Amino acid sequence: MTSTDARDTELAAQYEAYPYPERDPREETKRLLIGSPSHLREIDYWVFGARRPRSQPLRALVAGCGTGDGAIMLATQMARSNRPGEVVCVDRSEHALKIAKSRAEARNLSNISFIQGSLTDPETLPSQFDYIDCCGVLHHLPAPLETLKVLEQALLPGGGMGLMVYAPYGRTGVYMVQEALERLTPFSESPSTRLDIAKRVMRTLPATAWLRQNGNFGDHLTGGDAGLYDLLLNPRDRAYTIGAFLDLLTEAGLEPSCLMEPARYDPALFLPDPKLRARVENLSWREKAEVAESLTGNMATHVAYVVRNGSRPTPPDFCDPASVPVMREIPGDELAKQILPNSTLPFAFGTLTVPVPLPTQARSILPLIDGERTVGDIAAIMQERGLSERKFFTVWAELFSRLESLNRVLLLPPL
Repeated sequence: MTSTDARDTELAAQYEAYPYPERDPREETKRLLIGSPSHLREIDYWVFGARRPRSQPLRALVAGCGTGDGAIMLATQMARSNRPGEVVCVDRSEHALKIAKSRAEARNLSNISFIQGSLTDPETLPSQFDYIDCCGVLHHLPAPLETLKVLEQALLPGGGMGLMVYAPYGRTGVYMVQEALERLTPFSESPSTRLDIAKRVMRTLPATAWLRQNGNFGDHLTGGDAGLYDLLLNPRDRAYTIGAFLDLLTEAGLEPSCLMEPARYDPALFLPDPKLRARVENLSWREKAEVAESLTGNMATHVAYVVRNGSRPTPPDFCDPASVPVMREIPGDELAKQILPNSTLPFAFGTLTVPVPLPTQARSILPLIDGERTVGDIAAIMQERGLSERKFFTVWAELFSRLESLNRVLLLPPL
């Protein structure tokens, strides 16, 4: 398995000195941080195709949990919905694990456990898992492919992963400042010294610096010492174009079941010119994703749910009257309020907001999606309101497809 190097040793020292992201366990009583990957409804849908029963125990690994955002979110969602299973957290930073443990204790979570160890050590992983989260980790490792292969081998049959890696174009300016700081304060200096120099640079960073123009992230502004260090002083920080990321997955025997959000990688969404859209339609799925990344320029990360090659799940038919749609997070009535009079939904892909056209009946249908009503139930209600069954299913096909591509409406798996 992978051997460590000097930069890896320096990385370990960084996260011991400045656990990332900065979190205060006392905040757990006030809010639950929500994101992707590892949202339970996303796992159910994008990894298991809404076919794995909710009563079946879910064994999850968070490989490189840091201070615990993804692990705490998943364990809390499982506990709130009485889902059986366990979330196993692995990280080599004793300091980071201490914070993650304190956060779990603040929430009285009994379905989460912690292991201190390195992902570069083959003895670290205790067993096999239905789901593995590796978010913001691979791009810092000495040999990402080797580690990803080890994680793939730790998957149970039918399992999948949630991954996040950095992307280059949306991080324009970061690597320029990293290069300057590497010369001004070498990795051999102590983390506290390096942080001091970085703060001094940021106080007088020229107005022309690309980092000043980039609003795609804000760790160096609002993430405290840990955020500034992780962004600008990290001793190993790779970035992957979407093509390079897909190549990495292929080499590890994996394929994406979803890039988050799927519509983000479709350039037709923000290219209204008919001639351009016609050309987009002639592109392969990968080429579309590459064009979207190149043209938008604001993708700072790539988030994906992945499965073994050839085992991508096929969700149930969303037009089946027995299917149960569910809002990913924002309640249907709240999302309906965001729809403009022209029936478009302004949707933010990071710093890029795109008008997404929806059927005019979307405002009436969305509030009916509660995670309990079936599609058939919703059709019956809408029929009472004057929308024929045939018309409803035409509208529903368009509405679900659009909102699924935005990761806003999914399907629930069976009990």
